[in-house]
Amino acid sequence: MSTMVSKFKRTALAASLLALLIAANGLGQEGGPVAVDGAVRDSTGAPIAGAEVTLSKPPFHTSQITDHDGRFHFGAVPIERGTLRVQSAGFSPFEQPWNARAQGTQPVEITLAPLGVTERMTVTATRTPQRVNETAASVAVLSNEDLQSSGGVTLDDALGQVPGFMIYRRNGSLTANPTSLGVSLRGVGTSGASRALVISDGIPLGDPFGGWVYWDRIPPTSIESVEIVEGGVSDLYGGDALGGVINVIPRRPLDSSLSFQTFYGNEESPEASFTASLRARQWVALTSTEGFFTNGYVDVLPPLEGTIDTPVASEHGTAQFKIERLVGNQARLFASGSMFEDSRKNGTPDQNNDTRLRQLAIGANWQSAKAGAFNFRAYGGPEDYDQSFSSIASNQDSETLTDIQRVPSIQTGLGAQWTRTAGNNQTLAAGFDGQQVRGASDELMYSAGSVSTAVGAGGRQRIWGIYGEDIVRIGTRVLITGGVRVDDWRNYDALSVTSPLSTAGPLQVVDYTPRSEQALSPRLSALYRARNNFVLRASMYRAFRPPTLNELYRNFRQGNTLTLANSSLTAEQLTGAEAGASYSAWEERLSLRGTFFWSDVSDPIANVTLSTTSSLTTQQRQNLGETRSRGVELEAVGRVSNDLTFTGGLQYVAATVTSFPADPQLVGLLVPEVPRHDVTLQARYTRPHRLTASLDARYVGSTFDNSPNTLLLNHYFMLDAQASRPLGHSMEIFVAGENLLDERYDVARSPFLTNGPPFLYRAGFRVTLR
Repeated sequence: MSTMVSKFKRTALAASLLALLIAANGLGQEGGPVAVDGAVRDSTGAPIAGAEVTLSKPPFHTSQITDHDGRFHFGAVPIERGTLRVQSAGFSPFEQPWNARAQGTQPVEITLAPLGVTERMTVTATRTPQRVNETAASVAVLSNEDLQSSGGVTLDDALGQVPGFMIYRRNGSLTANPTSLGVSLRGVGTSGASRALVISDGIPLGDPFGGWVYWDRIPPTSIESVEIVEGGVSDLYGGDALGGVINVIPRRPLDSSLSFQTFYGNEESPEASFTASLRARQWVALTSTEGFFTNGYVDVLPPLEGTIDTPVASEHGTAQFKIERLVGNQARLFASGSMFEDSRKNGTPDQNNDTRLRQLAIGANWQSAKAGAFNFRAYGGPEDYDQSFSSIASNQDSETLTDIQRVPSIQTGLGAQWTRTAGNNQTLAAGFDGQQVRGASDELMYSAGSVSTAVGAGGRQRIWGIYGEDIVRIGTRVLITGGVRVDDWRNYDALSVTSPLSTAGPLQVVDYTPRSEQALSPRLSALYRARNNFVLRASMYRAFRPPTLNELYRNFRQGNTLTLANSSLTAEQLTGAEAGASYSAWEERLSLRGTFFWSDVSDPIANVTLSTTSSLTTQQRQNLGETRSRGVELEAVGRVSNDLTFTGGLQYVAATVTSFPADPQLVGLLVPEVPRHDVTLQARYTRPHRLTASLDARYVGSTFDNSPNTLLLNHYFMLDAQASRPLGHSMEIFVAGENLLDERYDVARSPFLTNGPPFLYRAGFRVTLR
């Protein structure tokens, strides 16, 4: 860990030097002969602080941020006319022409209307910008303010505000083993590999070898918002989007800026995150970094806790660098690099893991009124993942090292997309993407404390897909969206070699036969606006997910549960449909949304229990015959006043095994790790310039940790809170608490019970300069 800390310190020093350059540059202010003053207020006349006011006339562009009184001032502007734009979180964007002569010396007075939940924009559901209330998909949009108001420490904790968002084994990325951080949406289930695609700026955040997600790769100060699309969307995003897509949208500052956050919490948990940008003419440089450490907590409670049990702890450092070239108002080119290192202690002295990841990316966006919009992304880089495993005695007082594992992998990928409007009522989109992963699992197996066997297994995986989409508006009430995608998946150069080390013996070599599959993923959606405040929608779709190299070739052990790989796995196939309605009233002060959904997954990959003893549970990844998830989602947002908002959500899902010829006894049982009930409630109080406070509650129903439904994980209730207060225009202090009731809920039974975190609290401050 000390090596990683020193690297992070060097990264933070470089970022600090960039911040000094930003300050010396005066934060990008422009010069000119005309002064412009004004104020931004809400519909009650209260000033809006922190709104971004932009004055532009190509190629000229300048921005200011309103102060505590909602006022802005452009000291010198070299144009006499242009366009004035204002945007602020929670309000509809404002735009109007500006003319210096017509305005004279009078201040510009601007009133912003509140932004309703359904008016928020999404770019994820159809890969084109649309309002949430104009897409048939189930979309949740969490702004940066929504994320900051969460009492949870990590990004995945904050996403728990969305009902149905589940991490495998119910534990978050604060201390969980990375290989258990896959996502399940709408009861699709997960066995470690994520059933939802997680991306940022068009680039996947999932582990290339195993499919789990590194939630702490993105510094929190660099996040603009997060969009979650539930339901199969393989028609646009390919194989990893079996259950949905989570899009972490980064900030894209066009001028010089600085954001800094730091906090300190119990369990010796310091954090610092920094994002800064510097603009020089048409160039923008951006850097983001974060460092975090926690001593963690013991996840085995008395009377089960033994002398071998130690705290689960984690430490990570991440840094991102990007350089952008703006080409007028129509195009941007960029190149970026990122580094991520993560180190974890997994509850006993011999069980640890480390991750080192590097990535380079290039991309371009270009937009033409005639030709449409084009974007391109290419990325790649290596990763090394190391982990050690042990066998724990039944009395939890000793352990024996069983396996030391290294997983090197390298990933490359690229994608391109074109979108264009055809007249006033049609939008077309088409694109392709692909990636190749090469990886292996190299293990040293131990017996009675000594190395006995060396095992190496791995291969290559390549997947390519092309897709098209057509969005047609019929009149003012009907919107039809149709899309289809074709993917080709191929697994090749796969090999397993076993070498005895403790005794003489021959090498055992297994040369796996290359395999390939194809998938067709269509989607058809319809939206009908019965009234301006009442919308009906329906969708039906197919989606798929190929097995990862990890599922095919890597054995895995957590505690006393051994999970075996399976080189014969085939791709999962999902057929689903959903129908719902949304309703708003009282000028969007009340918004209601309900969705019924159904999905059948053929050949789902699950951990099937082979045997259980007092000291070891052995399971294997297998294709079950078929599972079915049926349920309902209900969401409500009530804005009681301009200061107080309540948000609630409920998901009920029945996820069961409907077919498994290899073991008919599993038919009718529940899919592991999928609770029937998930209920969330948030109350948020916002008093501009004074106080922001929120209280989050979540109830998660009971579930099972194994396929025979014998290892019960009990239901639990979580209560989180957060409060912040501004100190001046650019700084705020905050306190937050997670699990206020200190409920040590069930996380896993392996077969020993492990538990979630205790009450965690922290305090810190944020600084924002623009």
